[in-house]
Amino acid sequence: MVLPALVLILVFSYVPMYGVLIAFQDYSVFKGMGDSPWVGLKHFRAFLASPELPLVMRNTIVISGLKLAIGFPAPIVLALMLNEVRSMAFKRVVQTVSYLPHFLSWVIVANFAFAMLSVDNGSVNMLLEKLHLIDKPIPFLSMPEHFWAIIVATNVWKEIGFASIVYLAAIAGIDPSLYEAAAIDGASRFRMAFQITLPCITPVVTVFFILAIGNLLNAGFEDLLLFSANPALRDVADVLDTYVYRMGISLNRYSFATAVGLLKAVVSVGLLVLANYWARRSGSSLW
Repeated sequence: MVLPALVLILVFSYVPMYGVLIAFQDYSVFKGMGDSPWVGLKHFRAFLASPELPLVMRNTIVISGLKLAIGFPAPIVLALMLNEVRSMAFKRVVQTVSYLPHFLSWVIVANFAFAMLSVDNGSVNMLLEKLHLIDKPIPFLSMPEHFWAIIVATNVWKEIGFASIVYLAAIAGIDPSLYEAAAIDGASRFRMAFQITLPCITPVVTVFFILAIGNLLNAGFEDLLLFSANPALRDVADVLDTYVYRMGISLNRYSFATAVGLLKAVVSVGLLVLANYWARRSGSSLW
């Protein structure tokens, strides 16, 4: 039963690793990997000396940090809230509505956000005008100071429901006798949530936190590419993944883009190992 999954991982995750060799070449599509000259660490040094590096790293770390700080605890809070709902019908409706956006493509989500934030008949601007909070529509989608908030908000809206499913499953496995004993002692539901529910799901939270730290340099790609179509947003939207796409696909610098992607992957593995080492000291870890 596991064999198809192993074959899938082998074909799509390990076989393509052969392609990272072009990071050490001046790769040409006409010569191929066999005849392209080897240049060692040339492209790595070029990236580390690039004047765009500080800006790209700032955007990557800030956007990833905001997604981690807001997007990571959000599904935990939602799971705790849903666990307290006693009406099963209402609980199912909320779960369905909250995790449905996960199955929408970023193209649909981006167009939905564009429609809401549009200057012409955008619902957000119309609401703010009705409340007399603004005098004229605000061009949210072309203002760099609003970009990070829009990206983080749309990511949280899209993923909060689906991510909460795992935590709800962990909560469902908690021994009910713990809540019964706490109720006999006079504990409120709020206190039970903090002294029983959260400690019991801490191992699951720790594992997902370790994975989140490992993905700290993965600030996003599709969402940032779609929301940053306006060149005015380049200074706040260009992250490592979009930088690799721009260098490799748009400018045909295949070796340079591969070197940047490989360097990012190595740093991500290092972050994962450090996060796991830190978590192991608290009793929960991936390995």
